[in-house]
Amino acid sequence: MHYRTLGKTGWKVSDVACGLWGMSGWSGSDDAESLASLQLAADLGCNFFDTAWGYGEGHSDQLLGKIIAANPGKRLYAASKIPPLNRKWPALFSYDYSEAFPPEHVFTFADKIRRALGVDTIDLLQFHVWNDSWTERPEFRSTVEKLKHDGIIHSFGLSLNRWEPANGIAAIRTGLVDTVQVIYNVLDQNPEDELFPACLEHNVGVIARVPLDEGSLGGKLTRDTVFPPNDFRSKYFSPENLNTTLDRVDRLAADLPSGMTLPEAAIRYILSHPAVSTLIAGMRKEQHVRQNLALSDAGGLDAALLSKLKAHRWERTFTGL
Repeated sequence: MHYRTLGKTGWKVSDVACGLWGMSGWSGSDDAESLASLQLAADLGCNFFDTAWGYGEGHSDQLLGKIIAANPGKRLYAASKIPPLNRKWPALFSYDYSEAFPPEHVFTFADKIRRALGVDTIDLLQFHVWNDSWTERPEFRSTVEKLKHDGIIHSFGLSLNRWEPANGIAAIRTGLVDTVQVIYNVLDQNPEDELFPACLEHNVGVIARVPLDEGSLGGKLTRDTVFPPNDFRSKYFSPENLNTTLDRVDRLAADLPSGMTLPEAAIRYILSHPAVSTLIAGMRKEQHVRQNLALSDAGGLDAALLSKLKAHRWERTFTGL
């Protein structure tokens, strides 16, 4: 397992980390299976875990809390997120800051998350949506500063809107932001343009989410795949989008060397960028834990293949989480 510095936090975190959304917000999750996978990840050297109150109304925070309690000898970093008050994703420019993160709402949920995790101080607390039009609001600065001053959190971060990575750069420049979480994968390469240079300039840690494009880069989806109506992926992979996505995935797969799987190429593509501190992969099954964490040792891709994969960039319009 390889480790990278998470920006100004100074933490050395595993470059392949564990995301808990699929353990609470997706169909097919099983707590016993999830806990076994989380424990295996910790045993294999994964030390960074990303969750959110919105994943099952605190359920994934509670699962992570059990793993933290069961491993007192390991330094496991917990990153969670506060949902917006209006429960609307993404954060549109028409929304006022007070509709999303008024101080009372932030402190109430910070306490809920602390209790669920079983900690006094949250390692990394993130706003689950963001819009840069809120950057100069005095309540934003005073809230973040109080969270840190009172020992409620160690570090603060933002989870940026899907496919809108530059909508966070103004906040980064305030100095209040320690990390940003952004969708970044071989299809969604936009963060490389403006966000990553800004993060490097301001020593802000980058947490890359959706490394397998919600599953399309996992190599298991077919054109007949249907998800239950209450599963996020039922909307993300509507019939039209599923076919369009799989067309692109098929072309990408054709460019891979013999023996290299789609998940391997996808994860190693992300690890190739020096701005990335860690990527969060959903790993509900122990076999996925072993497969994904092993790719940390494989490292980034060679320059020739990396250059070839750049051609698979897909320009998409922001939507949803």
